[in-house]
Amino acid sequence: MIGVHHHPASEPLPETWHGRIALWLFTACWLALSATGATADPDRWTAEGWKTDFSRSTVDYSTIMSGGPPRDGIPPIDNPSFLPVGDVDGLDDREPVMSVVIGGKARAYPLRMMIWHEIVNDTLGGRAIAVTYCPLCNAAIVFDRTIDGSETTFGTTGKLRNSDLVMYDRQTESWWQQFTGEAIAGERSGMTLDVIPSRLEAWEHFRDRHPEGQVLTPQNPGLRDYGRNPYAGYDTSGVPFLYRGPMPEGILPLSYVVVIREAGAGPVAVSLDRVRRDGRFELENGAVVTWVPGVRSALDDSAIAEGREIGSITVTRNGEDLAHELTFAFVVSAFLPETAIID
Repeated sequence: MIGVHHHPASEPLPETWHGRIALWLFTACWLALSATGATADPDRWTAEGWKTDFSRSTVDYSTIMSGGPPRDGIPPIDNPSFLPVGDVDGLDDREPVMSVVIGGKARAYPLRMMIWHEIVNDTLGGRAIAVTYCPLCNAAIVFDRTIDGSETTFGTTGKLRNSDLVMYDRQTESWWQQFTGEAIAGERSGMTLDVIPSRLEAWEHFRDRHPEGQVLTPQNPGLRDYGRNPYAGYDTSGVPFLYRGPMPEGILPLSYVVVIREAGAGPVAVSLDRVRRDGRFELENGAVVTWVPGVRSALDDSAIAEGREIGSITVTRNGEDLAHELTFAFVVSAFLPETAIID
């Protein structure tokens, strides 16, 4: 509304800029609040009703801030509904979906839903999983939600750290960093979730690869404005939202970067532009990063189906998928500061 008010009626402000203005205004308001100290405070969190053991932590609490919504204000999906691939309509061929295959069973989780819920507690191929997506980091990661032999479910705390979603497990109310999968506060501090390989790909690619697969579908289509991106213009903006950590050198903060992390090996980060140049990038450890066109950004246009082309990434070794994320350069600086980005 502010942009329209100051813009001539004959030249309406492009809709993507409405989202950018909203983001900038919200950021300015948050910075003003943070200057007064209205950020990290375990006593305040306990007063909110958290039963988390805040005496145990692996991080400085001053790095945790409110993202705005309360606990589960961004509502996770605990009883997901699915349709067979052949029964799904309304998805643009190039819309991005998270895809997971376990025990020969394949499911797709469209970002048009994940952007509004961020966590889906599911069971696939007999394995309890948490499908997670943090829009501010474009981090699409699937975890095993069995901890020490016991299944739990995850919710959203409403907090952020380095612009990344802070989750909590409902068993102990420990807080978990979504990008690293590490418990950062509470009884389970220091524990790390197992990551399950997944892909962020076009709907048509998943449909063609898995014609017998299933697709997450809204139980209540009117609950959220599915198909709409509330972060319009985010991945072409100059700075990350609600972020005050270190910035990368030699690359724009919101440049897309592929991160590969394997047990027993150091993380590797490669810029998307570097992979796109040849369509393929091979690492010394034998992993192959491949780029293909045909996938829209979920964080560009206000309508996800109209987002610009960014393509998608697969990371494999000997034909097997490896866990990876297509995230932003600032995320590498924040969580993997010793990792240089190959560009």
